[in-house]
Parts: sequence; C-alpha cells; structure tokens
Amino acid sequence: MEISADKNKPTNLQGEKMVTRKFGVEIGNNRRTLGAINLKGGAQIHPCVVHKRGLSQANGNNENNVNRPITRKLAAQIANKKQCLPEVPLSLHTNEEFQDVLKPKQSTESFKIFEDEEDQPVPMALEATEPEKDLMEVEMEDIFEEPVIDIDISEAKNPLAVVEYVEDLYAHYRRIESYSMVSPNYMLTQQSDINEKMRAILIDWLIEVHHKFDLQHETLFLTVNLIDRFLATQSVVRKKLQLVGLVAMLLACKYEEVSVPVVDDLVFISDKAYSRSDILEMEKLMLNTLEFNISVPTPYVFLKRYLKAAQSDAKLDQMSFFLMELCLVEYETVKFSPSFLAAASVYTAQCSLYGLKQWSRTCEWYTSYSEEQLVECSRMIVGYHQRAATGRLTGVYRKYNTSKFCYAAKCEPAKFIVEEAQ
Repeated sequence: MEISADKNKPTNLQGEKMVTRKFGVEIGNNRRTLGAINLKGGAQIHPCVVHKRGLSQANGNNENNVNRPITRKLAAQIANKKQCLPEVPLSLHTNEEFQDVLKPKQSTESFKIFEDEEDQPVPMALEATEPEKDLMEVEMEDIFEEPVIDIDISEAKNPLAVVEYVEDLYAHYRRIESYSMVSPNYMLTQQSDINEKMRAILIDWLIEVHHKFDLQHETLFLTVNLIDRFLATQSVVRKKLQLVGLVAMLLACKYEEVSVPVVDDLVFISDKAYSRSDILEMEKLMLNTLEFNISVPTPYVFLKRYLKAAQSDAKLDQMSFFLMELCLVEYETVKFSPSFLAAASVYTAQCSLYGLKQWSRTCEWYTSYSEEQLVECSRMIVGYHQRAATGRLTGVYRKYNTSKFCYAAKCEPAKFIVEEAQ
C-alpha cells in the first residue's frame, strides 16, 4: 500500500498527518501494537521511549523502504520487541504471511485510535498532556485573579487630591488614631452622675442639631470625638452634659466649618438652659482639658477613603454614613478604632444594598482589614439598623429617611449576616 502525500489530511494528537487507509483493524480486549519498523537502518529504538514519528519515517527514510515487504525474519524481530513498544498504531503493509492475523476491511475512513470500551488503556500521548492541562488551569486562575485597583490614578492631575502624599497621610492617620481613642470603660471609672444611656440621648440630639444647621459631616464626627475625650478625663454632672455637647459642636465648627454658628444660636437651641458665659467658660475648660489637640483622625477621613476603594455611588455613600452615625450613638462602639469602624460600616452597607457579602481585594488592600475581621462588628451594626426606627432614639433614622439622603434608612438590614452566627 502506498502512502498518500496529500498535505490536506487531518492531523492526529501529535500534529502529524493522518493517513487514510483502505483497511481497518479489529481491536479486542487485548489490543496489540502492529507496525512495520525498519530495525536495520538508523538509530536503535530504546524500549522505554515513545518516538513520535510520521508514518513515512516508521519504515526508514529511503523511498525504497516505503513499500518494502515484511519478511519472516523481520516479523520475528517485531514479535520479540512489540511488548516494549508504545501502544500507538503504526503503518502495516499487507502480506500473505499475516493474513491469519489481520482481517482487512475495505473502508475509506481514517484509522481510529481511540475506542469507547472502558477496558481499553489510555494512550500514552493523552497521559502526557494531563499535567499540562492542570498547569494551564492554575495559570488561568492566576490570570483571572481579582486585581487591586489604583484608586488614585484618575486624580493624578488634581492638585487637591494630593496623590503624591495621600498614602503617607493615611499611614500617618493609622499611626496616630489610637491616641484619639478613649477607654471603653470610662463611664464606669470616670463618671458617677451620667451613664451611657445619657450619652446616647445627647448624641442623638446633636445629630438632629447638626442636620438643622446643615453642617459638614466632618463636624459631627469631630464633635463626638471631643465629647468622649473630654468625658474620659473630666467628671461631669448630668445637668452640664448638654452644655458639654454644645461646646464640643462649637469647637468642631470653628475647626471644620466656614460659617460658624454664633453663641446666641447655641443658647437658643438649648432653650436658654445655659447662658453665654456658661458656654464660654466650658469652652475654656474643654480646650485646656484636651490640651488644644483638636486635629485628630475621625472615622470620617477613613470612611471617605474606603468608599473610594469600594468604587461607591450615591446610595452606598449615604448607606455607609447612615450606619456610621448609628454607631456614633452607641457607647459600645467606642472600643473600635476609627479606621476599623469605618471599614465595618462600608462592608455592612455593601451587604445591605447588594444582599450578599462583598469585600473586594481593593477594599481589603486599602483598609488593611479582611472580611473575617469585620464580620463580628458588622453583626452589631446590623442590630443597630434593625432597631433604628424603634425606641426613643430615632434621630438618625428620621434624618436618613428623606430624599436628600436617598432614603438610606428604608433599605433592608443585612439580616443574613446575623443569621449565619445563630
């Protein structure tokens, strides 16, 4: 039989041209390798090596060997070595001496290598490609791994964004944020006439005042920080607690706002419970107690950065601030650092809006907090969200239940976070 030299033949698994034969081979349960191999010319075949050669090369490189008949001597040599050869079908020239072994079938179909029978061995060529397949899967996983996005590259030309220094600024905030924190037990150790419930009432009222005056977010967060730091150092009687809150807001406005409320406005909103002299006297006491240290990192500065990392929109912004202000009212959140509380608020806001846990690699990179670290605090925040519209302290809920704040208070709490722990 002559081998066709047509170049438009289909290729096998090794990329070689498949040869169209005019006969087929019946393969039973004990399939054997049959082939015509020139053992006299060229290099010797090692019994343990698979040689991937073309069909024309199996019988030698000379054209005379292509149609060379198989002799008895050559057949005996093949029988002695066929056990070490790989089970790859090779070309075989029909010969009268092999009529009892082969039963040729007249067919123009290509020779089939693989059979559907379960007991057939897997071809060695296929086995060799399996590790490459596994390696390819690993490489594909690396390719589709979620990247960390550079959130500052879009503002490289904005001088107000201070892209060149923003990383150093936030690294500085993280180093000094612990100095602006207070002891979570200061109500027990420092105060005797007030308690945490009175503090919650004061903060809830100040949130309403802050909203009525249309002040900046920074002012509210700094106000709460000044109150806690002052109460952690100075004992206060309950009738002076509201005065402490008013003066703290006055100082925060002087630090953050362009237009500052006058003292008479504070006297008015307190229903004239305090005089002008009372406010100025408390202002002196608070500044001396705090040693005039008002420039501290509050949760606000971290919240803005983390929302940028989360690629937030207006709804996520308002939802995060809503949850953050709910935390300001609760005394038990004093133990958390400002950066941690901000990260937990953004994480909980995403869970509430999207209905599933979501914390990207970009958020984890810029916050330095993993999802596992935030889950416990997030469950507390979900609890605050669930009871925000009930009880006496509903100032935050009513504030964020308006169109100005995208009705963030109406969003369903992320109950699945709490249910997972039960």
